[in-house]
Amino acid sequence: MSKLAAELEKEKMASAELSNVAKIKRDLIDQLATKAKERLEKQALAPRSHLREQRQRSATGYWLHAEEATPAFMASRLKRPDRRYSQWRCAVNAVLLAVIVTVPPMVFLFRASTSAPPVWIGAAKALRLGSATGHDRLLGGLLADGVDERSCHSRYQSAMYRRKAGRQPSPYLVSKLRQHEALQRRCGPGTAAYSDAAEQLRTGKSRDSATGSPDCKYLVSISYRGVGNRILAAAAAFLYAVLTDRVLLIDPSNEMGELFCEPFPGTTWLLPPDFPLTSYTNFSIDTPESYGNMLKRKVISAASTTTQQLPAFAYVHLDNHLTDEDKMFFCDEDQRVLRDIWWLVMRTDSYIVPGLFLTTGFQQELDMLFPEPDTVFHHLGRYLFHPNNHVWGLVTRYHDAYLAAAHQRVGIQIRVFDGSESPEVLEQITTCTQRESLLPEVLAAGVEPSAVPPTPAGMSTAVLVTSLKAWYHDKIKSMYWEHATANGEAVGVHQPSHEEYQHFGTKSHDAKAWAEIYLLSLTDVVVTSGWSTFGYVGQGLGGLTPLVMYRPENASMVPDPPCVRDLSMEPCFHSPPFYDCRTKQGADTGKIVPHVQHCKDVSWGLKLVPRSA
Repeated sequence: MSKLAAELEKEKMASAELSNVAKIKRDLIDQLATKAKERLEKQALAPRSHLREQRQRSATGYWLHAEEATPAFMASRLKRPDRRYSQWRCAVNAVLLAVIVTVPPMVFLFRASTSAPPVWIGAAKALRLGSATGHDRLLGGLLADGVDERSCHSRYQSAMYRRKAGRQPSPYLVSKLRQHEALQRRCGPGTAAYSDAAEQLRTGKSRDSATGSPDCKYLVSISYRGVGNRILAAAAAFLYAVLTDRVLLIDPSNEMGELFCEPFPGTTWLLPPDFPLTSYTNFSIDTPESYGNMLKRKVISAASTTTQQLPAFAYVHLDNHLTDEDKMFFCDEDQRVLRDIWWLVMRTDSYIVPGLFLTTGFQQELDMLFPEPDTVFHHLGRYLFHPNNHVWGLVTRYHDAYLAAAHQRVGIQIRVFDGSESPEVLEQITTCTQRESLLPEVLAAGVEPSAVPPTPAGMSTAVLVTSLKAWYHDKIKSMYWEHATANGEAVGVHQPSHEEYQHFGTKSHDAKAWAEIYLLSLTDVVVTSGWSTFGYVGQGLGGLTPLVMYRPENASMVPDPPCVRDLSMEPCFHSPPFYDCRTKQGADTGKIVPHVQHCKDVSWGLKLVPRSA
C-alpha cells in the first residue's frame, strides 16, 4: 500500500508540475506578445509610410496562443518582410521555440509515460500546420455545405493548407452551381428520369418519340490518358454541361472513381456500369455516330435538321486528331443542333474551354459566370476535384513533413517528353530560378563558410520537384548541399516520387501523380514545363501564374530566355479550331476575342487571359 501511495503522490506531483509548466509558458507568451505589440506601435510612428501598415499589425497575428494556435503559415508571405522586423521577430520566435523544445524533456523526467499536455499539442500543430480558423472552407461559396466530412476530408480542409485564399467566384457562378447540383440530383443515376433516358438510348428512339423528362439531357465524358489530361477534359466537359443544362456523367475507368471525391452533394457523377452504349470507350474519329462524320455524310445538317431527324445520341470527337467537321462543334448553328440531342458522348484530352469562349451563343453566359476569364479552371478545378482520403493523406503527410515550415515554397515541375536526363534542361531550370530570384545562387567551390553572409532572419526555402526522373532532383539537391548559397539562405530540395516513366492505368502511379499535382498547387511560386497538362492543373488549382520553361527546339542548347512569365494561370488548349464561324472561313482564332490569345508555350494554342491583357 505504501508503494501505491508513493506512486500516487508521484503522479500528483507530476500533474502539478505540468500545470506549472503550462502556466509559465502562457505567461511567457503573453509577455512576448505584449512586448511585440508595444514595439510594433512604436515602429508605426516611423516616417516610412510603406512599412506603417505592416508594423502596426497586431502581434497576435504572429504569435501562438497556447490554447488556440494561429496558423504558422499565415505569418509567411511571398515577399520578404522588412529585415529589422524579421530579425526581431526571429529572435522572439527563437525564445518561444526554445521553451517548446526544452520543456517537454523536463516533463518526461517526472514520468516517461506521461502524455504531452494540450498546451504542447496546440503549439506543435500551429508550428507544423495551423488551425482552420479564419479560412474560407467553402471557397467563397463554390462548395455547398453539409457534405459528410468523413467521406472526403479534403473538401473542407484544403483551404487551411493554402497561404493565399484564391480568387473569389462571381455570385452568378455560385448560384449556377447550386442549380446544376439540383439538376444532377433530379436527373442523375438512380432517378426515374435517368432510367427513362437510358431506356430511350437503349431502344434508339429520338427525343420527340421518347417519354422521358424534357429537362433531363446528358453528357458522358470519356476518361483517358494521364491524370492531368483527364482532369482538364472533365473540367471542360463540366463547363459545357453547365452551359447546355446537361447532367455530367464521367466514365469511371482510369481510376476517375478512385482518385476523386464525388463533387455533387447527394448524387454521383460516375456513369453507371449498365450504360446502354457498351462500347463507348472505343469511340474514335471513325465512329459513324460522331457529329463530324454525320455532317460529312449529310446524315444531319446544321442548316435544316429538325428534331424528328436527330439520332438518339451523338459522339463528339475533340481529340488532338480531329477533322474540320469535328471542329464545327464550336459554331452556333451546330450547337443549336446538338442542343436537341438527348445524349452526347464526348472524347477529349484537351482543355477546350477557350473554344467555348469563341462560340457567340455562349459568350453572354460565360461573361456573367466568369467576369475574370483567367479564373475559369481555378474555380472549376477547386469545385470539382477533391482528392479522396487516401490521396489526401499522401498530400498532407508530405506537406507537413517537408513544406509547411518553410518561409517560401518553390514548385518546379519538370517534364522531358523524350524521357532523357538532360544537362541542358538542368541548366535551364537553374538559370530560370536564379535569374528570376526564386532560388539563390551558390558560391564557387573553395569559398570559406566564414565568407558567407549571415542567413536572413527566418529565411528558408523548400523546393518541391515533381518529375518522373530522380536525376534532376538529385542534381539540384547536391548543388545546394555541396555549395553555400550567396545570401546564406537555407534551401531544402524534396521530391515525393520518381516513377521513371509514365504508367498509364496503374492505380498507385495515378494516386502519386494526383498527390504531386496537388502539392504543386500548394507552393507559393511555380516553374512549369511547357506543354505539360500536369503543370497546367497544378498552377490552376493554386491560382499561380507560372514561369513556364520553353520546350527546347534544339536538345543541345538552353533556350534564351530559359523561361517566361505566362499570360495567366489558365491551361492551354493545344488543338483549337482555326475557323471563324461567323465569316465561315479560316481565321487566326487568337485574334477574335480579346481575352482569348495564343499560348506562350504552344504558339498555335489558345488560352484565356485577363480582359485587360
